[in-house]
Formats: sequence, structure tokens, C-alpha cells
Amino acid sequence: MSLISLYISVLSGIVLSLQYDVAEPFYSTATLELIIPFGSFWRALHYFSSQAFFLLLVCHFAAILVNNRETIFNRASWIRLTLSLPVAILLLFTGYILRGDATGMAAGTIGEHIALAVPGLGPLINNLLFALSTGGFKRVYANHLIGLMVLGGWCVWPHLRRYRARWRDHAGLTLILLATSILLTAPMEPERFGMLHIAGPWFFLGLQELLRYIPPFWAGVVVPSSLVVLLLCIPLQERDKNKNKKSFYLRGILLWLAVYAVLTVRCYLWVKG
Repeated sequence: MSLISLYISVLSGIVLSLQYDVAEPFYSTATLELIIPFGSFWRALHYFSSQAFFLLLVCHFAAILVNNRETIFNRASWIRLTLSLPVAILLLFTGYILRGDATGMAAGTIGEHIALAVPGLGPLINNLLFALSTGGFKRVYANHLIGLMVLGGWCVWPHLRRYRARWRDHAGLTLILLATSILLTAPMEPERFGMLHIAGPWFFLGLQELLRYIPPFWAGVVVPSSLVVLLLCIPLQERDKNKNKKSFYLRGILLWLAVYAVLTVRCYLWVKG
């Protein structure tokens, strides 16, 4: 289901990219609905299918961990699949930035400051991922369309070779995404003068709240990376001696998610209040 959502996101993204202008991101995004036939539908389809891809990917990880299905993986395949999670987050994140609205600009500014906060490698990482202050939206656009897609394909390639996502098996999901895109519009938040606090993407709120308490490197790099490390360290084989070790890492993952959920709610209430 996650792969089907990704395929729909890619196809609708191609339609939108043909009319997108990196020189004027907000104006370009705002006028897509006027320039492209059924532009509102295509933009909504890209937005909701991208959200579905990420949420279903998270559900896939949860199913693997809960059902003990990780025994089918070797270590290399598990590492690549785990790395697909931060790649998916970056895909979503860069998509928000490319909107060029208030939310996207806030996300881009915070993301650039986090990248620059990495000791020694900050400028290099920023030049690879964002470079908004020097190059505008060109780097983010290239990463969203090419760089992250290629990296994500490498991460899930062992999975794609093992499993086939067939459209006829997911007609219900496809119809739900199509109906949602017809009935609802994708969000677009213009700049509002006098507004003191702007929330980033919904999955970014916990990190945004954490930035109020600790330095950007720890909040934006160390804390998110700790979740990836916990996933990477989970034993793949179901032996008796590994059960306690696996339980330890699973409890760590649940604790991380619980704390992040609390931070997300606090940030949401703070911004809305």
C-alpha cells in the first residue's frame, strides 16, 4: 500500500513539475490550479498520496516489529530498509519547502540552520540538501525530484525485488486517494504579517518544539538519529538470547515516540495559542 501511494505521488508529481518554476515557488504553486487542467485535483492527489506513502511506511515498520517479521531480512537489507525512513521524511520535508508558502519557508529556514549546525560538515551538508540562502530552491528541487528518489530507490530495492505491488490488489486505496483529492484541497498558507509563530510540517512539530530547549545539532540531528540507531540495532534473528535485547530496543523506540508525540502536541498548542 505504501508503494502504491508512492507511485501515485510520483505520477502526480510529474504532472505538477512540468509547470513548476523554482524562481517563483509560491506564485508557481498558487497558480498551478489555474494553469493545469484539473490543477487542484493533481496538487491534492500529490499531497495526499505523499502523506499516505509516509504513514503507510511507518505502519509497515510497526507491522514488521510487532509481528516479528524481521527474521526474513539479512542485516544489509534491514539497514537499507531502515534508511528509507529518513529518506521518506526528507522527501516530504522538501515537498513542503517547495510550496514556498509560510509553512514551507519556515521549514526551509529551520532545516538550513540545523544542517549548518553540524560540526565541521555543516556547510557541506547544507550545500547538498538545501542551500536556500545562496541558491534559492534549485538544490531542494533537484533533491526532491532526483537525488532523494534515487537514494530511496536504492534503500528499498531489495524489498522491491522480493515483493510486487500490483494495482489490482489496491483498488480500494487508489479510489480513496482519488476521492479525497476530489473532495479536499491541498493546504496552502500565504504569509501573514504580524504572525509571530509559524508551524512547520506536522511531522516536524516535535523537532520544532525541541529546538526551544536544546541546540539545533542535538535537536535536529542527534535526537532523530537516535531513533534510526535503535531500529538498526534490533536483532534480526529470534533466538532466546536476543529476546531481552530486542525488548530493550523496542522499549527505547516506544519511549522515543511517546516523548516526540508529547513535544508535537506542545508545539501545536503553542503555535495555535
